[in-house]
Amino acid sequence: MQPPINCAEACVNGCVLGEACPHREHLAAALKYVAETSLDRMVEVAQASAPQRMLRQLEKGNLPGFPSR
Repeated sequence: MQPPINCAEACVNGCVLGEACPHREHLAAALKYVAETSLDRMVEVAQASAPQRMLRQLEKGNLPGFPSR
C-alpha cells in the first residue's frame, strides 16, 4: 500500500499512481462529462457559478484587487 499523496500537488502533470490511483472512478466520470457535454454548456455552467466562487473568495479575503479585512 502506498502512502497517501496530495493529488493536487503531485499530479499536476498527470497521475503519478497510474492504475493504483484511488481516484480512477472520478477520472472516468470527468472524461465522460467532457466527452458528452458541449463546450457551450460547459461555459454556461462556469459562468453561472462564477459569482458564487467570487463571493466565497471575497469572504475569505483571497480575491485579488480587493483589500483584505
